[in-house]
Amino acid sequence: MRTLKFFTIFLLAVFIMPALTHLAVWSVQDRPNSWRDANWSSAGILPKPPRETAQIMLMAARTGGMKGAFATHSWLVLKRPGETTYNRYDVVGWGTPVRHNAYAADARWYSNVPQIYQMIEGAKAESLITKVEAAIKNYRYNQRGDYVLWPGPNSNTFVATILNEVPELNWQMPATAVGRDFPADRRWFSKFKYGGWRLSLAGYAGITYRPDYGVDLQFLGLVAGFDWFNYQLKVPGFGVVG
Repeated sequence: MRTLKFFTIFLLAVFIMPALTHLAVWSVQDRPNSWRDANWSSAGILPKPPRETAQIMLMAARTGGMKGAFATHSWLVLKRPGETTYNRYDVVGWGTPVRHNAYAADARWYSNVPQIYQMIEGAKAESLITKVEAAIKNYRYNQRGDYVLWPGPNSNTFVATILNEVPELNWQMPATAVGRDFPADRRWFSKFKYGGWRLSLAGYAGITYRPDYGVDLQFLGLVAGFDWFNYQLKVPGFGVVG
């Protein structure tokens, strides 16, 4: 009984209350009534592509409706040397999941302006683009009906899988990328190619350890944790603080 009480208080304090607090903040903000009313155009945050420079970017924006209080939608942007346009890859929940240039590289998502969370350019990016493209091509959940909004596999599961297949990037996804911790390999315990491990109960709860990013706890897709390398807290709903 005492253990159950402690566990309940822990879940309320660490996951539920922060998430509900951000939901309250989110609920008073203006947003479109439906996807038809949303703005999906370029936010204008990416400059004209430098012709001779290769680039790889991880971008994300809050998703639509009340889900946006807790979750972001993420995607990858690639540009090879000599190209004058960006190539965007993300997963959606209708039709064939994996999409190439379905939207502008820096398009708003349900009217929400995206952010560049990670980026490399130059020789390192050029050396990894082919590997990233191969991982995208081999993504296992690429057929109609494979997409599952929650707990996954969804758009964030897609990006997380690609990052694991290209450990040289050594990137971490936003803490608000619900679905990033869904076990794409369907295993309860997995080791990451970039170091660390994940214990997951089918994406509903789990724990992740990375030596360079700390420990994350997951509950119903929400993430709480501490990044001791960057001295940052991960707070459900709010994302990274610090």
